[in-house]
Amino acid sequence: VQLQASGGGLVQAGGSLRLSCAASGRIFSSSVMGWFRQTPGKEREFVALIRWNRDSTYYADSVKGRFTISRDNRLNTVYLQMNSLKPEDTAVYYCAKGSQYSTQQYDYRVWGQGTLVTVSS
Repeated sequence: VQLQASGGGLVQAGGSLRLSCAASGRIFSSSVMGWFRQTPGKEREFVALIRWNRDSTYYADSVKGRFTISRDNRLNTVYLQMNSLKPEDTAVYYCAKGSQYSTQQYDYRVWGQGTLVTVSS
């Protein structure tokens, strides 16, 4: 499986963006898809996750109520709808696939290439 993230860009504070993560290849029903983000000099940070076979989601406290993760199984795509964006949301966002319901990056084995989100104040 390969993952291709897209949808990043420059947006003003308070604005919205939707990130997409398209997967090529088969995704097993037991998989978990996650979004992480990283800024220079910092560790990759968990943002959100969703199970591939049911609507079970989990969010970092910093994005809860503003971001929504969803998936389209037919399109093999995971989305991250980001609303009420803040300058501190500025980061490179990565999608990833794992087999555990986990917020730890080390539990995810397949990663997309990252897409840059910049939120201006």
